[in-house]
This record gives sequence, structure tokens and C-alpha cells, in this order.
Amino acid sequence: MKPFIYLDHAATSWPKPPEVLQAMQKAMEEAAANPGRGSHQMAVKASRVLFEGRKALSQLFQVRNQNDIIFTYNTTEALNLAIKGLLQPGDRVVATMVEHNSVRRPLEYLKRVAGVQVDYIPVNGQGQLDMARLKAALEQRPKLVVSTHSSNLLGSLLPIAEIGELARRYGAVFLVDAAQSAGCLEIDVSAMNIDLLAFPGHKGLLGPQGTGGLYISPTVELEPLLHGGTGSQSEEKEQPTIRPDRYEAGTPNTPGIAGLKAGVDQVLKLTPRRIYEHEWELTQRIMEGLQSIAEIRILGPEAGQPRTGIVSFVSTERDSSEIAFKLDREYGIAVRAGMHCTPLAHEAVDTLQTGAVRISVGVNTTREEADAAIDAVREICSKLS
Repeated sequence: MKPFIYLDHAATSWPKPPEVLQAMQKAMEEAAANPGRGSHQMAVKASRVLFEGRKALSQLFQVRNQNDIIFTYNTTEALNLAIKGLLQPGDRVVATMVEHNSVRRPLEYLKRVAGVQVDYIPVNGQGQLDMARLKAALEQRPKLVVSTHSSNLLGSLLPIAEIGELARRYGAVFLVDAAQSAGCLEIDVSAMNIDLLAFPGHKGLLGPQGTGGLYISPTVELEPLLHGGTGSQSEEKEQPTIRPDRYEAGTPNTPGIAGLKAGVDQVLKLTPRRIYEHEWELTQRIMEGLQSIAEIRILGPEAGQPRTGIVSFVSTERDSSEIAFKLDREYGIAVRAGMHCTPLAHEAVDTLQTGAVRISVGVNTTREEADAAIDAVREICSKLS
């Protein structure tokens, strides 16, 4: 593949650290057996891979008991486990208008088949949550509050600690979607009153695709999403009651988890704070450059305000998909255009009909790459349609 500039880190981070690739290869060579299903040496090594992975994630998220970390294949599976495993017919849920479809679609499914009531709290044009509306909704005593930590369209940060405190006050379980924040924002599940934390391995944690997880507070019990073999309590006809086995039926992605652990190690070494500062500096640089283009409207927080490494924009003259296509084919710059699986967020910023172009930076993105993207968008917009 010829060299190109990769600015789609909000979807999947790339390139992966060499340590991730090395860890995965080592797992395939030395720990390729089924963890927890045998007592021979290779099975024990495979179990050790999972143990070390949970340990690293527990350190990152300040989790006291690593067995409360459940491995999944992505954030979507983790969110489905949390939502479908908790809610019962007739329950009430409070969510936000910037939720990804991985939250909205399970909620709408339960709304249709189980009469679950869902309130979506609006945000303003900068992606800031209407806290007065949130408090009013919480007075209805919902069973669950769901919030993304950062909008995957706007890059805006939601006040997770404040929402968590309110959820606790009103007796609701608090679920956080950390798809865009894990790895670049500091997360302390206890300090933030987070009961359920869904996270991907393949984005800010620098791991491979097919990895992710869910933190489940010891005070919360979920119905398993999958039922099957776990290697424990095999004589029982029901799923095991112990964690993490209860929620991890079937053979896990051991090589992937080895890579995820290596990615988390790199995040811990760099620190989420430094990663955030790097990405924030680049987003401000990109915003400043794009603001000089008359036909471009940038979405989300204004310049100088907190945001994750996402800059989405629309053109008054050109289709978003056309801009992304030209960036890829003519300039070798990978971005994403479209609805970004978050239609309510588009509705909030009046881009439901147009979609948006999303530039998203990562830990390895350089100033030169950011400048190249700005120059390319400027050149595209200067050409006659």
C-alpha cells in the first residue's frame, strides 16, 4: 500500500505500535490454546494473557477487582450486554442526543419489544448537554442513565463525573460509552460514579480490532448476552455465577487480548493526559486552518474549548462524501464522511441531510499531516464544482 495520511482514528487507530504486533504473534506461537479449558502449559499461558490484560485495564480505569473487567469483541457488544442485561419491560432510561447507534438501536429495540421508555436529553450546537433537562428526567427515577463520554461526531466532552453524581443521587445505574475517550481521557470509575463502562480496544487503546470490554460494578448484576461454555461450573445447566466467566461464553480472542494489553501498556507509558494534550493541539491547528475557508462550517465546541481529537465540518458548496472521496483519491488522506452512526447528533447540529466530513487525529499524527489535510481541503474548496 502506498504511503498516505491516516486521519480516521475515531474509527480505528493506525498504525498499531510494534509492541502490539509482537504480542499478538507471541500469543499465537506460545499461548494458542483455550484459556480456562485445560491445565496443560499452553492453556495456562493463554489464561495468563487474559489475566495480564485485565490487570492493565484495571490500572487504566482505576478498577479495584480486575474480574469486574469483561472482555468483548467491541464496544457495541459491551453496550448491548449492559443495556439488554440490565433492563426489564417497562423500565425507564435516560440517554443523550449524541449517542452512537450502538446505544440508540438497543434502546429502540427494547422500546419496541419490551415497552422500555427512553428520554433523549438534547445538546446545543457545541454538543453541550442540557443539564436542566437531565435533572428533570432523573426526577422520573429511571433505572439507567446512558451517556457517551465524547461525541464521535462533535468531539464534545460530556460532564461524566457530574452526570454520575446525579445518577447516584437518583438511584440510577450509570453506563458510559468510552468509545472516543478510553486512552485519551483519564477515567476513574469510582470517582466518576460509573457503574458500567464500555470501551473499545481498537481505538485509543491502540489494540487490534475485535477487542473491547465492559467494566461491571460489583453492585450491578446483568443477565448474560451469550450462554455457553466457560470452562467453569461445567456441570451446571445455567451460566456460571462467578465473574468474569458469567459473561464470557465461548473461546476468547486471546491473541487480540495480548495485543490489547500491549496497546494499553503504551497508553499507560505515554499517559492519557499527554495523549489528550497532543491531540487537542492538533485539533486546534486543524480548526484554525479550516476556519479560514469561507464555505466551511466546523461542528462542535468552539476553538480553545475542550474536545477529543475530532474535527467534523460541512461545506455550503460541496457534498461531504465528495470531499472525503477527493481527499482519499487525489491527496492520499483518509478521513470519514457521512452520518457517523449518530443521527440524533446530526439532528442537533442541523446536518441530518448533509452528513459531515470527520477528521480525527491520533497519538502518532503529526503537525505536517494536519497541515496537509488543511491545504488539501482548501484546494478542493477553491476548485469549481
